[in-house]
Amino acid sequence: MEPTKTKKEWLSLKTSISEDFSEYWGGNWGCDSEVGKLRAVLLRRPGKEIEAVTDPEEFRWLEAMDVEIAREQHDAFAEAYRSQGVEVHYVEKMRDDRPNALFMRDNVLMTPQGAIVGRQAMACRRGEERYAAEALARLGVPIVRTISGMGIFETACCLWVDAGTVIIGTGNRANKEGALQVEQTLRSMGVEHFLHLQIPHGYAHIDSIISFVDKKTAVFDPVRIPWDIWTALKNRGFKLFEAPSLQETKDLALNFVALNPGRILMAAGFPETKELLQSRGIAVHEVEISELRKGWGSLHCMTTTLKREPIGSLD
Repeated sequence: MEPTKTKKEWLSLKTSISEDFSEYWGGNWGCDSEVGKLRAVLLRRPGKEIEAVTDPEEFRWLEAMDVEIAREQHDAFAEAYRSQGVEVHYVEKMRDDRPNALFMRDNVLMTPQGAIVGRQAMACRRGEERYAAEALARLGVPIVRTISGMGIFETACCLWVDAGTVIIGTGNRANKEGALQVEQTLRSMGVEHFLHLQIPHGYAHIDSIISFVDKKTAVFDPVRIPWDIWTALKNRGFKLFEAPSLQETKDLALNFVALNPGRILMAAGFPETKELLQSRGIAVHEVEISELRKGWGSLHCMTTTLKREPIGSLD
């Protein structure tokens, strides 16, 4: 008599997508803060797209860049990350008429479970998102949302405060529909608190209005920070320091990237801001990007975070 065969049961797995990262997605992607130890970033090295800029105003630039200097500075910027143990990945393809693509943070917001791909507001930028998504797919980074419908959301309009709290901005570069789509996605991941910030006229994003340097420390633009955002962070126990120079702030001195809590990478040329940060115990590493800043962006604008060590809720 033949033995009875056990019928195989095709049951669904009970793991979260975060638990699947290593086996199925090629890396432990994700972040829940702006300051957890930085492990991997996504950049766009300036390609052919910056060579044909003859009218800087058309692309919201301050001046046309010297192409070779811009690339040399971008290479040094990437090397500064590598010297701190950060993996550097690139968006390898781009339209030839999208010179702002080097500001990759505007296309991708990283969450603990994968990437939200934004939707650009301006005609001179829309379409960059496709190539950012292509790079994410090539790397194996899950895309958990793409802003769709009438939504507009450039992803530098959202900053992590902690695993349960974000600052989310609306304005010319992020409309209410786009912000709602981001909020819906983050709520499904356990984010409970959304600090809404109306972006002032003349400012594109929020990553030069306030920047986080440690788990409970931030530096802010005293002219443009809303009172309710300042109060909400104070109530959460944050130390908040005013940027010391309005001119340096206008020139994007606060647009830096935390390498880990209490250590940042910032653009060279902002002595007053550097002195303030160091006087508060923040370790500052500088990199020269004067040519790249002619595009009216800086280090945080150029950096999509792919992986940070989790720090969890800071409450």
